[in-house]
Amino acid sequence: MFRIRSTITPSFMEAALLILTIITIMAVCIIKFDAVPHMPILLAILLLITYGLCKKVPYKKLEEGLVEGSKAGLGAIFIFFFIGILISSWMMGGTIPTLIYLGFQFISPHFFYAIAFLVTCIIGLSIGSSLTTVATVGVAFIGMASAMDISLAITAGAIVSGAFFGDKMSPLSDTTNLASAIVHVDLFEHIRNMGWTTIPAFFISLVGYGILSPNNEIQKLDQINNFQDGLLQTGMIHWYTLLPLALLVVLSFKKVPAIMALALTSIAGILVSYFHHHFAFGEVLNILFSGYTSNTGIEVIDSLLSRGGMNSMMFTISLVLLALSMGGLLFTLGIVQSLLMKVESLLKSVGAVITAAAFTAIGVNTLIGEQYLSILLTGETFQAQFQKVGLTNKNLARVMEDAGTVVNPLVPWSVCGIFITNVLAVSTIDYLPFAFFCLLSPILTILFGWTGKTLTYIEEK
Repeated sequence: MFRIRSTITPSFMEAALLILTIITIMAVCIIKFDAVPHMPILLAILLLITYGLCKKVPYKKLEEGLVEGSKAGLGAIFIFFFIGILISSWMMGGTIPTLIYLGFQFISPHFFYAIAFLVTCIIGLSIGSSLTTVATVGVAFIGMASAMDISLAITAGAIVSGAFFGDKMSPLSDTTNLASAIVHVDLFEHIRNMGWTTIPAFFISLVGYGILSPNNEIQKLDQINNFQDGLLQTGMIHWYTLLPLALLVVLSFKKVPAIMALALTSIAGILVSYFHHHFAFGEVLNILFSGYTSNTGIEVIDSLLSRGGMNSMMFTISLVLLALSMGGLLFTLGIVQSLLMKVESLLKSVGAVITAAAFTAIGVNTLIGEQYLSILLTGETFQAQFQKVGLTNKNLARVMEDAGTVVNPLVPWSVCGIFITNVLAVSTIDYLPFAFFCLLSPILTILFGWTGKTLTYIEEK
């Protein structure tokens, strides 16, 4: 059932105590001492190695667990490299600056958070990638919010909610395809069934962002005008700079693999840049690695536009490797398996099964920080339990997304949480209370589990 076989079988109490200790270490280090997540994860890895050695597990087996765990993130790491390149190429090509400029032209501050949520929902649904949405349109909205001097935390929450709405509901999304494939449910049947929890979460979130949006006139109109003038002075604001974004949407609909789509749209951004600035080939290579550096002389413009590059992803990549290595040790030592076996023995009702599946997905996201693994483990573990209580597999697929896909960005040390914090420069803890869609989805899926509403039973097929 699990890709990494356990070398020992710890008792439930031992496994639970270790997990609580790891959570405590992470929470204290990150929240109380404001430490970067790398250090508490490294401490947790040392704790698990010590435990394994005490249990007479050969060090070679522990090392293999670390390596096997890290392998799960190699695909994501290559995508991160190309996203770093994409951001820098879209900066030099003018795509992101033009998006920001157009935002100031057409977006009213009165419903700013609601509009940010709606736009990121549409883009996320179109391209099927939450992280790409955050790294492109999300960066533009953060720039607008900064210039208008309104809450970056709420703006980031709206961006994350919209991006993960798209990631959850798009037929182009890898997580949506993964969830339906694991439990053998038709993709579009899975998407339709998710509507029962997704649509209420969408409208509640939209109303919430509408209420929170500023209802008074922005007092810094002069600053906003200066901001727009500064963007124009860069010489990068042109209609044709939006061509790379259009290309990305087309490639996504054509189901071109993510790395190829990111590479092609990055090349498009570089080519577009030659219409307004002739970069030397060496300059282009340096920008793609180190990021684009703006030199307008306007501090707020330069701080916004100076970003991207492969090097900007190194913090994220190192943390992903550490988090997944810790996950590999948790499986090698049988800790995750021990906890799941205990949970399975307690499942007697429909509500209990759905709640356990949801908390398993949330738990894997919290402990390991890996979105795909939370979907895989939940799907593999609970198929038999759902069938025992008479539920069809599409109910399980919905739970896997409601409590797996959209929860990952809420965990500070998760793959998505780290990436979003790095790209938007807003900490996970700050935007978490305002990521309404991501918070509502698991609540609604558990609520419907206990009420029996919107569930499909085997005899109804």
